[in-house]
Amino acid sequence: MNVLAFDIETIPDVATGRKIYDLEGLTDKDAAQAMFSKRREQTGDSDFLRHHLHHVVAIAAVLRTDDAVRVWSLGDPDSSEAELIRRFFDGIERYTPILVSWNGSGFDLPVLHYRALFHGIAAPRYWDTGENDRDFKWNNYLSRFHSRHTDLMDVLAGYQPRATAPLDEVAQLIGLPGKQGRHGAEVWDRYLAGKIGEIRDYCETDALNTYLIYLRFELMRGNLDESGWKRESDLIRKTLHDTNKPHLNAFLNAWK
Repeated sequence: MNVLAFDIETIPDVATGRKIYDLEGLTDKDAAQAMFSKRREQTGDSDFLRHHLHHVVAIAAVLRTDDAVRVWSLGDPDSSEAELIRRFFDGIERYTPILVSWNGSGFDLPVLHYRALFHGIAAPRYWDTGENDRDFKWNNYLSRFHSRHTDLMDVLAGYQPRATAPLDEVAQLIGLPGKQGRHGAEVWDRYLAGKIGEIRDYCETDALNTYLIYLRFELMRGNLDESGWKRESDLIRKTLHDTNKPHLNAFLNAWK
């Protein structure tokens, strides 16, 4: 069974913001500030934009197949949003993996839905609910209570919104590095500063935390025994060591 843990990073979709809010003539930075301000007017406090007003700049993945595990960011630093999203859904077409996320049902996947709609990206395997594959009627990517997409935040909270917890804190709870002082709120500023590489690195560590929590979840529900959990954890450690990238080395060194 293939497993794909993933995470996305986004910035404001200032192009759409200009159309919706009549912000023509403003720089990207000023247009985004206007969008944040309008969102605070709507919510009373939060400036977190609605899903359809996000633009994807990074998608990170941890892919476990029968013979290997890989940690990477899709595309290149200069890849277009359309290319990143197309690669994500092409991976589902190729591997039909168990998708694993942290709040993927609440954020990542709805954003990817809107952006795939915008770019006209086909993803028949992802959208199948039994029309093409009968097995997908009982276990597909779209149903909240099916396991083909496992949103760990949702599942571990027992599907109770008041019981959800942040990825960073749950990761640290079980001895993982967590976000190591980085936060998604910094992505827009880093993007404006041209630090897309840092954004991709941060996204990869989020995907790593998510995958490693999933391994502990598999241990908890009996799909891995102690030796299996140790074997899978050791494989990740070896993969990070062999990849030998600064951000992955830092993650490995911080992993208890």
